Amino acid sequence: MIVEVSAPEAAADQRTGTLVLVRHGESEWNRRNLFTGWCNPDLTEKGLIEALVAGRLLRAEGLKFDVCYTSRLRRAQRTLDLILSEMGETDLPIHFEEALNERHYGDLCGLNKDEAKERWGEEQVRIWRRSYDIPPPGGESLKDTEDRVMPYYQDHVWPDLKSGKSVLLVAHGNSLRALIMNLE
Repeated sequence: MIVEVSAPEAAADQRTGTLVLVRHGESEWNRRNLFTGWCNPDLTEKGLIEALVAGRLLRAEGLKFDVCYTSRLRRAQRTLDLILSEMGETDLPIHFEEALNERHYGDLCGLNKDEAKERWGEEQVRIWRRSYDIPPPGGESLKDTEDRVMPYYQDHVWPDLKSGKSVLLVAHGNSLRALIMNLE
């Protein structure tokens, strides 16, 4: 996903940057239909290919980056490394930040999603996964995820964009969803 970011209050001569958001490639636990959260599985072969294809697509668009951001989790970091390698941009500054980690699924981490539905009921699991402010037991809601992603974005990513830098941010489905809700 490519997002052009500009400040509404920016003067006509003030530069604004480009923000590219990428969700990590398929992980071992994605393939096995497990709640992953902050657990740290690596990419599958399919996930490796997805990351390489993303790098090729970004290169084909002629994009060049000034700075990169990613979470503290292996699947996002590996996706970023593969994208940058495919683009020939391996010497960029990279910021690794826990605030960009996936939503923490608490007691659901490591459980098969179908087994969780059998245990707690399909409706309850749907509520935990798709509601805004209802967390699973011991975990985070999307609101909780947003509450850690947005301050980091405002304090670190936004200043880079506002200064005209091109930013690549590789993270996770829910941390990106929290960010996109605010950008849109």
